[in-house]
Amino acid sequence: MHTQEEKISLLLEMIAFATIDGNLHKKEYAFLAIVANELNISKAVFNDLFHQELPHIVIKSEFERFHQLYRLALLMHCDGVLHPKEEVAILQIGINMGLNPIVTNRILKMMKMKQSPIIDADVLLEIFKEQHN
Repeated sequence: MHTQEEKISLLLEMIAFATIDGNLHKKEYAFLAIVANELNISKAVFNDLFHQELPHIVIKSEFERFHQLYRLALLMHCDGVLHPKEEVAILQIGINMGLNPIVTNRILKMMKMKQSPIIDADVLLEIFKEQHN
């Protein structure tokens, strides 16, 4: 992520995804706040994003799109409830990003099967490389 506009767009997408089931769980909000902090987005700007509409900015880097999908998948799991709307939405988001649906399904299945949804960075990198084959 290079520009402030890209960072804001990323967070807006995550906020829209977090509220797709009609609720924003405290754990989802906390996760989003951590991402905002990592992106150097102030608390005031972050909180204001909950009152804005989602602009569509395409993430140019394929690796960044893959990273964003993983963030969304973590967000989906952080409240401990896998809502069917979230699963449908994340698959569609992956397709819209131009990511391979088989790879997206593989990541989601791995996250579901584990006690913790966190996947080791090396494993994620290997999955990302497989998308190119």
